[in-house]
Amino acid sequence: MKPTALVLCPGRGTYQKTEFGCLRPFYQSKILTQIDQQRRELNLPTVTELDSADTYLPALHQQPVHNAALIFAAGLNQFHAISRDDYQIVAVSGNSMGWYTAMTCAGVWDAAVGTQVVSGMAQLTASAAGKQFIYPVMDADWRPDPQKQKLIDAQLQQQAPDLYPSIHYGGYAVLAGTDQAVKNAMSALPPLDERFPLLLPGHAAFHSPLMQQAAAQALVQYPHDQWQQPQLPLIDGAGRIWPAGHNCLQQLQHYTFGTQVHSCYHFTRAVQMAVKEFAPHRIILLGPGQNLGGAVAQSLIDIGWQGLRSKQDFIDVQQSPQPFLVEAATLI
Repeated sequence: MKPTALVLCPGRGTYQKTEFGCLRPFYQSKILTQIDQQRRELNLPTVTELDSADTYLPALHQQPVHNAALIFAAGLNQFHAISRDDYQIVAVSGNSMGWYTAMTCAGVWDAAVGTQVVSGMAQLTASAAGKQFIYPVMDADWRPDPQKQKLIDAQLQQQAPDLYPSIHYGGYAVLAGTDQAVKNAMSALPPLDERFPLLLPGHAAFHSPLMQQAAAQALVQYPHDQWQQPQLPLIDGAGRIWPAGHNCLQQLQHYTFGTQVHSCYHFTRAVQMAVKEFAPHRIILLGPGQNLGGAVAQSLIDIGWQGLRSKQDFIDVQQSPQPFLVEAATLI
């Protein structure tokens, strides 16, 4: 019997210089052709032009409207490249912007509509107010650290009502808020690993009430009248399951362009709910980038999934003949 697989889609910021050219295996694919055609209709550079440029230019490739489309194109093409003879895909989810990729993978939108959404939402949210930063809430063994969580909770209280939990991302807390609240919180939190607290460049206050205006615009801009029922179960950023074939599409629209835009995205809960409900043999991580792996492992350690209790437990599993997490790029 073929192994079952949960597929997870990455969020913003995962197309970096090291991912430049990652779409090369798909330059002639039907899906990439559809994405490129839609980008032309939006009067934007195609993802093929961006990915095949002579040089990686941060000022160009990191523009939200370009970066989001590149990430979406890589993830969607990798998803369709997964051999259905080798894996039975039982559900799909994603982190933050990865929810739009997941919606397209599940068949709610086609590649053209998905391109409209990721390009348009990148423009709507990038122009919004505020900033976003990340801080660890785990120990060296990737287990929850109550003391670090207390530090985060204290800042949320002290900077209220201008600082909010933005994403629960495995062993990391992502916070969003006004420029001043973010600055205050980052100054107050003790430095860790010569890296944290880490401001996320080019990010506004995603998944927070500062996105209310962007959400209102999106709900008008992307009606649900031409959406399709998902062909695969979807697990959203609240840990809720949208089953294949049986959903109120208006509710799915209001979650997609309302709730998840202006409320905290609980990627940790989505991963935990997915493995509990679907018990996949493998988790396949779509690209580009490799940053999902740690957060997924930390989410599983938090609930002791299949005996995982520490970072070393996870490393041991990954070094076994049948690793639990598989990067889609290695399957192509």
